[in-house]
Amino acid sequence: MSTADTQESIRRLGTFAQDGTLDRALTSARQGNPLLDEFGMDADALRQLLDQPPHQLQSRGESPVRLEAIVELIRRPPLTIENGKVNGKNSVAEFFDAEISSKITRVEKFIPSVGRIEFLNHAMGWGGTGWVIEDKGDTLRIVTNRHVAKHVARRTFRGDAVYAFGPGNVKYGAQVDFGEEANSDPDPALVFTIARFTYLADDVSADVAIGEIDKPDGLDHIAPLPLAETDGEHDETVATVGYPAYDTRNAHVHMERYFKGLYDVKRFAPGKLIATGDILSHDCTTLGGNSGSPLLSLDRSAVVGLHFAGAYRETNSAVRVSTLKALLAGKAPSQVLGTHASGATEAADKPHDEAFFEGRTGYDADFLRAVSVPLPTLPDRLELAAPSDATCERPHELRYQHFGVLYSAVNKGPAVTAFNLDGAQYKPIKRHNRTWFHDLRIPRDIQLDREDYGHADIDRGHMVRRLTTNWGSEEEAKRANLDSYHYTNAAPQHKGLNRSRRQWLGLEDYVLENARTHGFRACVFTGPVYTPDDRELGNTGAPLPMHFWKVLAMLATGEDEVIRLHATAYLLSQGQLIQQMLQRDGQTESTEGFEYGEFKTFQVRVRDLETMPGMEGYDFGPLRDFDPLDRVAQTESAVAAKPVVELDLLERIVL
Repeated sequence: MSTADTQESIRRLGTFAQDGTLDRALTSARQGNPLLDEFGMDADALRQLLDQPPHQLQSRGESPVRLEAIVELIRRPPLTIENGKVNGKNSVAEFFDAEISSKITRVEKFIPSVGRIEFLNHAMGWGGTGWVIEDKGDTLRIVTNRHVAKHVARRTFRGDAVYAFGPGNVKYGAQVDFGEEANSDPDPALVFTIARFTYLADDVSADVAIGEIDKPDGLDHIAPLPLAETDGEHDETVATVGYPAYDTRNAHVHMERYFKGLYDVKRFAPGKLIATGDILSHDCTTLGGNSGSPLLSLDRSAVVGLHFAGAYRETNSAVRVSTLKALLAGKAPSQVLGTHASGATEAADKPHDEAFFEGRTGYDADFLRAVSVPLPTLPDRLELAAPSDATCERPHELRYQHFGVLYSAVNKGPAVTAFNLDGAQYKPIKRHNRTWFHDLRIPRDIQLDREDYGHADIDRGHMVRRLTTNWGSEEEAKRANLDSYHYTNAAPQHKGLNRSRRQWLGLEDYVLENARTHGFRACVFTGPVYTPDDRELGNTGAPLPMHFWKVLAMLATGEDEVIRLHATAYLLSQGQLIQQMLQRDGQTESTEGFEYGEFKTFQVRVRDLETMPGMEGYDFGPLRDFDPLDRVAQTESAVAAKPVVELDLLERIVL
């Protein structure tokens, strides 16, 4: 202990002696202040220490720093909680008022709604406190601090959050335990998984995160805490309810020697609001695990703030209740979808209006002649745009030469591109066009532009390859070539995707050349996988997809010489979706040693593609019943039962 620390404690003890703090501390001790047991001390031992002049304590074998810490904790005690009741509430009146005990009793009913935020698959077992702030019917909203949630989750550009991946490519998670009181056994019935974080503040906003849990069945006492009508007032009596933890930011001598038994269990710490200026401050005793604790007004029996930071024996800060109310009302500060970083010119891009596309028939579902291959059915969450020239049969299809696009307005990109491939009528056309176009049959502001693709690592990736639709007459091939250069046919792709260009872009050619196809024709669907894990492309409001899918359908002759429909599905990914699929199906052993790295192409079953994260709600109809990989996976003699093939070589495709 430094001389400076000792001298500062002697000075403070002198001040406490003059203002009566030491006398009140001794009275509290005599009334049974429960913290004395944690210090291994009784009221008589404390009296003997307080009778000594502060500057003589060291010569008598006592530390002024230790005595100061004890006095501080007695005047602002972090009281233990057992069975939902606060221990020692009758011993704190000396530092508050005669009604403090009854005030604490009135708010004890809120204690069951405060829990410990625990982490799953993380090196840290837990990281803070959370409490019920809103009832949403089937779910309850839990509020904590951003800096607590960020241990396991990251913010998306939409303002919500997704769980991150940790070492070993295992996804993190979180739960809230409403128990963990002193002298209590763990109770699994009080532990609830935080399904997702619906709000995670950015780094310049109030330190708040909001998650959702299923509403507890039969536990009506776990309910939203009431929010005060107005922000706190100076000198208002308040308290935090939370889980103080060992905090290396504090002096070790205070933490280890004088907080024995204090850590990790639910505590009730009364105090006072210090100021109500720009920062809401209080002097309740808190440690690191208190992050996310409710700041309860004992005068009004309601929450006035969310504790987020503090320094032991100095001051603590909280987010105002008015800010919490604004967040619940949907007024959280966030980026506005569709805004651009600047108003840069788009002179290099050109528009095409509805008249330009006259005569385009789009995707032909009957292209294979013997069987129809309709467009897949998509989930409503994609919010498909409706072109100005839509038909009753195709209300959402942007029709181009030999292909069509179903465009997601909310993602500012294609949800599905569907094209017809006729290898027998291919026309080679040199790539000479450098202009990209906006399709004004849908709103311009839901389409990206040249500036949005300005980052050196981001490519403007064709969903329908320029070459694949260049067939038919010379005029048709040229028209198809030009049509492929519309932003509605592009999705942002990281340059890392180029590592698998041969395996990905050559799929259609390889399948047509190696399958016993009928008429050398195919119907091909492709698109991005939009997941909550996607990061934002700059400030565009559009996601940067990390996975892409493709489904090929054709007529092929089998070993029995019967011509039947043949459908195969593929995924371009670093492997996360594959791993999640295998874990979901209980094939965890197949993920051992799985490493993410460069982008790879996988062949998967059509039925599995429909259920992958981000693809829920996609329905490819009968194609799932004509998948050769599905037949192989169900064959007892199959060497590998798992329905996934990594295509490091195209020759590995199951046809």
